[in-house]
Amino acid sequence: MPAPRTYEIVVLPGDGVGPEVTAAAQAVLSVIGDFFEHKFRFREHLIGGAAIDATGDPLPPETVTACLAADAVLLGAVGGPKWDGGARRPEEGLLGLRKAMGLFANLRPLQVSPVLAHRSPLKREIVEGVDLIVFRELTGGIYFGEKTRTADRATDLCVYTVPEIERIARAAFRTAQLRRGKVTSVDKANVMETSRLWREVVTRIHAEEFPRVELEHALVDSMAMHLIRKPREYDVILTENMFGDILSDEISVLGGSIGLLPSASLGEAGSPGLFEPIHGSAPDIAGQDKANPVGTILSAALMLRHSLGLEEEAASIEAAVAAVLSAGAVTPDLGGTLGTRAAANAVIDGLRAIHWAAAHRIQMHWA
Repeated sequence: MPAPRTYEIVVLPGDGVGPEVTAAAQAVLSVIGDFFEHKFRFREHLIGGAAIDATGDPLPPETVTACLAADAVLLGAVGGPKWDGGARRPEEGLLGLRKAMGLFANLRPLQVSPVLAHRSPLKREIVEGVDLIVFRELTGGIYFGEKTRTADRATDLCVYTVPEIERIARAAFRTAQLRRGKVTSVDKANVMETSRLWREVVTRIHAEEFPRVELEHALVDSMAMHLIRKPREYDVILTENMFGDILSDEISVLGGSIGLLPSASLGEAGSPGLFEPIHGSAPDIAGQDKANPVGTILSAALMLRHSLGLEEEAASIEAAVAAVLSAGAVTPDLGGTLGTRAAANAVIDGLRAIHWAAAHRIQMHWA
């Protein structure tokens, strides 16, 4: 029998609840490694506010070096009011890391569990059955454009190039081919030149390379409304950096808690990806064992699938999470009483049940 494969995982706990939720995900990954005979070697490094406190730099060079050499990177969260008004912002670390790693595609999937649909602020009939994924371009746009500031004037330049749009469009269309075959491209082409270019390029890539995928265009302001009125109509949502940031946070509440949603930031094939929950650092509950670890655990599942090619292992984690949520074993943000560690342990117990059932060829039926 060949020796177990060892995967090098850089862990960036970051700020606030980041250390707690990444610890939960590492515990789950360790169990997966035991079941499937893999080894995960975790190496922690600094980013964000914690890095500013320790080094004065939100992204120390050694962190970048370690991330580029890893098989994948797992991130907790960055930021918090502690660093407001400082010379450096924690968020600089995350933006800089995305750029350094060449991560141009941010994937944010959302599936609304039937057992949690009642937790949504919207009616059950609107959100139940929602299954969509946002493809957000990650290294261009207004977040990375030239910035100026004087006493009475500030500017942020929004820039996109044809190659930047082409590569994120192709990624979205390829995923749509594996799902329900529909892409909704979101822009502001009635006002912005970058959006007009975006629409032209997406339309061309569709016609030349993916004609069997359904394509529709939507303006970002109307899309914000449609995602609340009829979210079940959408499959793959493709959009630029700032619009994707805003819309993906909007849809996070459809499932009842922002703590449930994972994300994957990917670059070219073969390069390490960055995986993180979409929630923030939640400094008000940091260190209190109250944070929901599910978004980070599901981010670890995305890491197994997209960076390590371990589909069965990823599906096992997702099945265990679904079982735990169905059983009502949830944290306070979902109306439960479990702490962060207890919620992670519940997922681990679910994994053990799934593994035992698979070993004995028993079909599991969850309540």
